[in-house]
Amino acid sequence: MNINPVDLKAIESRAANVYEAIIVAAKRARAINDDNKIEFKALLETIPQSGMDDDSEDVTNLDQLKMALEFEKREKPHLQALEELLENKIQFRYKTK
Repeated sequence: MNINPVDLKAIESRAANVYEAIIVAAKRARAINDDNKIEFKALLETIPQSGMDDDSEDVTNLDQLKMALEFEKREKPHLQALEELLENKIQFRYKTK
């Protein structure tokens, strides 16, 4: 597992301070994760289920396992959100009273 450091000055240049930028990235990461869950569930519904009762036998569905492994290989949502923040792909604004 590679660990890639993130330059805090680059993050700070995107917002008034680092903490605000991290909050923005965290909210975006949650949105990405929610989108991934929706996509995973939609793909899971396309896979035919076996006719056997799941409680009676421990049978693995190879298509489902393959799909799960593909999702695990994707970049993690927090890393995607940080990249989007650093590339100015995330726009945010303050709530007005």
